Amino acid sequence: MLVQYQNLTIRNALPEDASVLSFWWNDGSVMAHAGFPLGLGITAEQIASSLQQDTDETRRRLILEVDSVPIGEMNYRNLMEGSAEIGIKICVASRQNKGLGTTFLQMLIRKLFSIGYSKIVLDTNLNNHRAQHTYEKLGFRKIRIRENSWQDQLGVWQSAVDYVLLPEDFRCDLPVL
Repeated sequence: MLVQYQNLTIRNALPEDASVLSFWWNDGSVMAHAGFPLGLGITAEQIASSLQQDTDETRRRLILEVDSVPIGEMNYRNLMEGSAEIGIKICVASRQNKGLGTTFLQMLIRKLFSIGYSKIVLDTNLNNHRAQHTYEKLGFRKIRIRENSWQDQLGVWQSAVDYVLLPEDFRCDLPVL
């Protein structure tokens, strides 16, 4: 996948991106919201090997770039029957809270709908109010809250919010790319 808008790029993660992904994924401050406050403890070699298994038909890990510099990552997974599950992390702290996540989400969602997906799902931590606001602004509908549904690395119970987005509900203010 390659999607560009102004100075923003979403592209497939490649084995040569494994070192930056390893840096981010092993940083507890980046991964805490996903339940890994101690990081993943994964090597660049493990990530490079895993990335080689990605296909357009199954799943893709994606790199987010601003001015050709990686600042975060996204992913999508084919759930079959026209559904995709997505995720996003702006990993560089100085690039967070600037609206980039909203724009990158619009870019990815528009692309997924254009290549045949008819439903997009995601979840987020119940405490991640900023993400919830962003998802709802884009047209995602909250379908359920899963109270105390999983434990993070430290054994703390966490709750999640599940969302769904259909093409007719998608709100996008980007020009056609």
